[in-house]
Amino acid sequence: MHIIKVRNVHDALPEMLRHLDLEGIRDESRYGSVIVAPTPVTTVYARPWERVMFWAQRDANPFFHLLEALYLLAGRRDVEWLTQYNSRMREFSDDGKTFHGSYGYRWRHHFGFDQLERVVTLLQRKPRSRRAVIQIWDCSVDLYDDEYPHYKDLPCNSMLFVWRDVQDKLCMTVCCRSNDAIFGAAGTNPVQFSILQEYLAAKIGVDVGSLYQVSNNLHAYLDIFEKNKSLIDEAADPFRTVSSCPYTRNEVYNQPLVSNVATFDKELELFMAGTPPHCFENTFLETSRLVQEAYMAWKQKSLPGKNYTRAYRHLAQIRDDGEKALDWKRTCIEWLQRREYGTRSKAQIEADGNHE
Repeated sequence: MHIIKVRNVHDALPEMLRHLDLEGIRDESRYGSVIVAPTPVTTVYARPWERVMFWAQRDANPFFHLLEALYLLAGRRDVEWLTQYNSRMREFSDDGKTFHGSYGYRWRHHFGFDQLERVVTLLQRKPRSRRAVIQIWDCSVDLYDDEYPHYKDLPCNSMLFVWRDVQDKLCMTVCCRSNDAIFGAAGTNPVQFSILQEYLAAKIGVDVGSLYQVSNNLHAYLDIFEKNKSLIDEAADPFRTVSSCPYTRNEVYNQPLVSNVATFDKELELFMAGTPPHCFENTFLETSRLVQEAYMAWKQKSLPGKNYTRAYRHLAQIRDDGEKALDWKRTCIEWLQRREYGTRSKAQIEADGNHE
C-alpha cells in the first residue's frame, strides 16, 4: 500500500503522477495502454474542502466538477440534466435516459431507502459508531458473468466509511475498485466526495475532518499521462519554498457548503429545478447557480465573443473576500479565458493566412 498525504486536490495530482512515473507498470486495458500503480494507493486529504484544482495544463472543467457533485448529492441519475455540462457523459448510459451506476442515486434511492439519512441519524445518536457504511456497489446487478447483462456504467467507487474521529470531526474513507488518477482520483472524486462529506458533517453538526481515498487500482492512460507529465516537477519537494497552490498562497477562499441546515435540502431541490440565484439562503447554492448560468451563457455561441462577455458577467456577481477571490469563481474565469484566448488565436491565424 502506497500512501500519499496532501493538503488538497491541487497538490494531489502531481504526487499521483510522480508515483506512477517512478513505480508504475505498463499494461493494456480495454480502452488502451495504461500505466498502473503496483499496489493499492491511499490518498489522504487534510483539507478536503479545498476541492478546486487550478492546474492550467490539466484544464479540468470546473463547471462540470461542481454541478455534477450537486447532481449526485441530490440523488439524481437522469442523463439529460448532466449532459448539459459534459455531452460525453451520454456515452455511459445504456438507454440514453439514466445512468446505471450513478453514485447519488445509489446513496439515496437504489437500495430502497436514503442511506445518507440513516448515517446522519446513526452518528448523531452514537457518535463513536463504526457502522456508518454507505454502499454503492450492488452485487445483485453489478457483479456478473456472461449470463447477466453488461452495463456501460458500473460504479468505480464501491463503498464509503463515515466516522467521527477523536477530535469529533467527520472523516470519510472512499473505497475504489479502479481509479483513473487524472480524471477520477485527482479529478471528479475529491469534489464529489468532499461535498458529500461536508453535507453529512453539517447535518450531524460537526466539523469536517480528513478524507481518505483507497484506490485498489490506480492508473492513467499513457497518452493523457504524457500530456500531464510535466506536473511531476510540482510534486512536494522538501527544498521548495514557494507553493503554486492558490489556497496555500492565500489567494482564494472557499464557501461553506451549508449555511442553513434547515433549508438546505429543500433549496437543493429548488436548485436542481432551476430556481434563480437570489432565492437561496445557502450562499453556496447561490454561487453554484451563477456558475451554472455562466456556463450556459458561454455555450450560446451564435454571437462570437458576446458569449464570453455574458459568462463573465454572471461570474462577476459572485462576491470576493477582500483581495481573495472565491475558489470556484477564479477557476471558472481561468477556464473560460483559456478558451477565449484559444478562439482569438485561431481567428488571428486564419486572418493572417487570408492576407498571405
